[in-house]
This record gives sequence, C-alpha cells and structure tokens, in this order.
Amino acid sequence: MEDWIYKEDYAFEILTKHFQTISLKGFGIEDLKEGIIASGAILYYLSETQHNRVQHITAIQRIAEDAYVWMDRFTIRNLELYHSYNPNAVTLLDVIDKTLSPMGGRLLKRWLALPLKDSNKIRSRHQVVSYLQENQEVLRKIQHQIKQISDLERLISKIAAGKVSPREVVYLKESLDAIIPIKTLALESPQEAVKIIGDSLHSCDLLREKIKTTLNQDAPVAIAKGNAIAKGVHAELDDLRAISTSGKEFLDGIEKRESQLTGISSLKISFNNVFGYYIEVRNLHKDKVPEEWIRKQTLVNAERYITEELKEYETKILGAEEKIHKIEAELFEQLVAWIATYIKPVQLNANLVAQLDCLCSFTQLATENKYICPELDETFELDIKNGRHPVIEKQLAVGMPYIANDVFLDRETQQLIMITGPNMSGKSAILRQTALIVLLAQMGSFVPAESVRMGIIDKIFTRVGASDNISMGESTFMVEMNETASILNNISDRSLVLLDEIGRGTSTYDGISIAWAIAEFLHEHPSAPKTLFATHYHELNEMSGSLPRIQNYNVAVKELKETVLFIRKLVKGGSAHSFGIHVAKMAGMPQIVILKAQKILKKLEKNHSSDMLNGIKSKKEGSSLKGEQEEQMQMSFFNLDDPLLEEIKEEILNLDINTVTPVEALMKLNELKRMLTRK
Repeated sequence: MEDWIYKEDYAFEILTKHFQTISLKGFGIEDLKEGIIASGAILYYLSETQHNRVQHITAIQRIAEDAYVWMDRFTIRNLELYHSYNPNAVTLLDVIDKTLSPMGGRLLKRWLALPLKDSNKIRSRHQVVSYLQENQEVLRKIQHQIKQISDLERLISKIAAGKVSPREVVYLKESLDAIIPIKTLALESPQEAVKIIGDSLHSCDLLREKIKTTLNQDAPVAIAKGNAIAKGVHAELDDLRAISTSGKEFLDGIEKRESQLTGISSLKISFNNVFGYYIEVRNLHKDKVPEEWIRKQTLVNAERYITEELKEYETKILGAEEKIHKIEAELFEQLVAWIATYIKPVQLNANLVAQLDCLCSFTQLATENKYICPELDETFELDIKNGRHPVIEKQLAVGMPYIANDVFLDRETQQLIMITGPNMSGKSAILRQTALIVLLAQMGSFVPAESVRMGIIDKIFTRVGASDNISMGESTFMVEMNETASILNNISDRSLVLLDEIGRGTSTYDGISIAWAIAEFLHEHPSAPKTLFATHYHELNEMSGSLPRIQNYNVAVKELKETVLFIRKLVKGGSAHSFGIHVAKMAGMPQIVILKAQKILKKLEKNHSSDMLNGIKSKKEGSSLKGEQEEQMQMSFFNLDDPLLEEIKEEILNLDINTVTPVEALMKLNELKRMLTRK
C-alpha cells in the first residue's frame, strides 16, 4: 500500500466520506491520530479490493483505557480465561457462558476481556441479574425469545454487503418478530435498567411488514432457485408465473372461449417449432373463421391460423423463466437496498439483545451455582468470605465439596498475604479464585462466595505457572522475571497482584533473595497494591516481623504416618514444611528415589541453618560447612564402624521387598556396594 495512505489528512478524508459526519466527542483530533490513520487505511484497502459496500460500519470508537480493568497478556493467559495450555482443560469462559445467541456469546467474550471500573454501570448489571433471578418466569420467557433470534449482526452486515439470501432475509424478519415480546416484557419490568433496554429496542414495524409482504415465508437459499417474491407484489411476475406453471390450463381456456365464440366445436390449439402456437380448423368450418385470425398453413383437410393473443402468449411463455428470474432478482435487490436503511436500528437491537443474553447467562449461572451479589464500595479493601474457584468447583467429583476460603486485603493492616504450604495443597487455586471473583464481580456477574465486599480494582496482575519462550531465547526463569518486571512497573493503588513461586527458577539463595526483595518493594511502594504472595520459601515468613502490612498464612495439612492429608484451608500463620517428597510418592515415583530423597533431606535439615537469610555464612565458613556435609554424606572407606553399619542397616530395613522391582533391587544393591567401597 502506498505510503501516502498513512498520512493523517488523507485518512481523515476517507473517514469523512464514509461516515459523512464524524463525532469525536470528548476527544481532539490529536488524541485519535493513530486510530484515524488505521481506520482510514482499512477502509481504503477495502475499497481497493472491491469491498466497497460497508454501510454496516456505522461508527468508530476507541477502547477507553480508564473505563476497563487493565490486564496484560500474561494475566489473561495465567488465569485461563479463554484458553489453556492443557488440551482438555476447562476455561472460565467454558463455565460461565450460558448465552443462547451468537451475539451474546461474542459480547460475553468482550465483557470478560474488559471488566468495568465504573461502579454505577456494574451495579446496574447486578440489579438486572437480581431482578431476573427473582422473576424466573420473565427470565424463561426472555430466554425462549432469544433462542428464536438469528445472528442479527451478521445478517445486517450481509444486507450491507449485498451478499444476503432470501431465506436469510426471512430469518431477519423472524428475529425482529421475536424481539417484540422481549420489548413488551422489558417495558413491563419495574427494574429501571431492564425498562431502559425495552425502551431502546426498535420494533422495526415497517421493516418487518415489508419483508413479510415481499417475500414468501419459505423463500429459497438462493434467488436463482425462484419463488422468493410473494404473490401480489408484481403483476407481471404473477402473470409470468401463471403462464409458466399453468400453461395447459391457459391454452385450454383460450380454446374453449374461441370455440364458443365461433361455434367451431372441433377447434383445437397446438404447437410446433415452425409456427409456434396455432389454431387448427377443419375445412368443414372454414367459413366460421373470424377475419382477425391470420392463416399460416393450409393442409389437405384443415387450415392453421394464429392470433395476436397466441403470439403474445408464445412470447411470454418462451421467455417466462428468464423474465421471472430477472424480475425476482430486481425486486429482491430493491428490497435489500431498502432494508439497508435500517442498518442502525437492527444493529442497536442486536447489541441490546446481546446484553440481555449475557445478563440472562449471569442469572442462570448464579442460580445453578449459588453465586451471590458482590457489594461494591469506595474503599480499597477486598473482603471475600468463603470464596470458591468457579472452574475447579465444577470439576470435582459428585458429592465432593469445595473447600471455600476467606481472603481479606487492605492497604493499612493486611496489604500482602504471604501464603506458604505444601505442593498440591491449593495455594495457586486460592490466588486464581481471588482474581476470578474480582473479575466476575466487575463484569457484572454474581460471584462464587458467601459474601464479597470490595472497592473497585483497576488492574489485575498474575504471575503463576512455569513456561519458557525458546524461540525468543528466553528461559523459564527469564519469562518469570519479564512478567514480574511488567507487574512492578505498572502497579497502582487499586491493583490486585497475585504472585506464585517467585524465584523458583534459579538457585535457592538467588530465589529467596529475589522473592524477598520483590515482596519488600510491594510493601514499601507508595501505591501499596493488594497482594497475594504464594511461596515455598518458608524463610519469607520472617518478613512479617519487620514489615507490618505483611501477614503470614498457610494452607493447612494433616501429616499422617506415611502420607499427608490436604485440608486446603487457608489459616493464619506460616508453614515450615513443603511435603514435596510426599507429593512425589503420590505421583508414583520409584521407591528407591523416595527413600534416597528422604535420607538426603534429613541430612540437609540437620546441617543446614534454619535461618537462611540472616545466618548465611562467610565464604570461608561456607566452605567449611560444605566440607562437613561432604564428610557426613560420604564416609571414609577405612571407617567401618557402627555409623556405616547403621546406615546400611537402615537402608535395608526401609526397603519394601514386596514392592521393589528387579531393576530397583539391583540399583539398591549397587548403592550398598558403593557405600562400602567409596573412599
């Protein structure tokens, strides 16, 4: 495309040609400079590629950043709103989408990507959901009518492009018919927001009547198939159809009439390729033939004549099919051009039906899953009582209850919650459900909780999961740091930050140092963003002693003799264990690996300082500690006294002969041999 198309003046000229008058209310030309250039370039491209029938593009507008919750691509990916890395995973959209129309489905996706920040608009949606929940009969009637409505947005765009079929125009009419009961129900509602929707719906009476009287109810999928235009619309078309479909009856009528008028009982009308249609009269009755008949052929026993009426009929019937198609095509094209004047009202109806469809979807979701209406206020607090993860609770086995959890965050007393606990205990679920509850609330939906009181959140950040970007040369840890850097550089006083396992992609000391510094940065930042910080670094629990707005919580477990029971309840206080080896055992790790891991863990816990951050030794002391650990981990060949024998004894006693495989048995034997031979 030529460079000059990107010039602002030319782009603006293209827009003004298309829209005639452009309303940029509230914005100056400079504010929309890039948008004007881009829009003008798109319209120019369409015109150059012969897509110049774009009357359905009736306005341009920008997405006002201040009106919607800000989420970066990492957050949308990490929360699995639309897609998941796991092929069989269920996303949030899968759970909440109860829409019944294509327009509603598309709008719900937009609402999910752009939650509102205007509390009045959010409350308006909540009020509609509350009204529909309290009036189930109204809900059912509206949903029944929505099911009858086709994709109005696409139908009207086909009208504008002239690519619509007769049957689709009938669908348009039937869809508009289905809107009338919705309009009536909405206008009868005492709920103001519903009444406004009803008042805004356009009945399109003239449009519906025009389509009804112009097209047959069973119009074909293509105009070329014929019989699209209704009877009585065009007189010539009706005549041609009569000729085409009832030619024999028409000729029989002429024959009967002429026989009566002339008294020639043996008169008959026939056809051949030379003369076309003719009247044949036996010589016996030649004297009765009217003067206006024209003789065309003389036979031995008869004469053949033609009349003006027969010639006209012949002309009509021979070109009837072609003329029928031409007239129907012209009438249909005129109808489509006339319907195009209703683009804006139909688009408005489509948008309003989509909104109602989404709100009905929220209502059904709330009713089926016992969601509650969140309470919005002007504070900076987030108070969730017995919150649940909307996706996970739907995937649990029948009869298995979801363990709900409370979360409270503010900017004065509990700004950052440090969550510790074992693997598989549910830390990530608590983080994600908090974000999803906020997201649903500000979409206008009810939420899965016992109660929710919250101030408006303007940005949601999440850093969870592990992934790399090999094609861009970014390791797992680099991706983690990129996402975290994006968070720290964009936080605000109404942000919600969810961090999971920060620093795990590097060495222990590096990871703890980075995690500590990030948590301290968030605590000391002037914005004081509300933060949930899940970690396996138990040393971070010590931060609450020096930083007052950091509070320690852990996901409770019950440690049994040889396993661990996950309680999945968030409780006050830090955790001192991760139980990673228990999780490895649950995953089916070979027993020999589990036993070795337990042995190494015991030695590390015995020799490793419990106060890692404040008790890191000097380089010299660190070397000494390393030497001591190595000495304990590898005993001298000549030291064959009780410690080595005890270690071998413990290895043999802990070995379950009934479950060990032959390969594992050989590996264990080889390990015992190494213990006896190493120096």
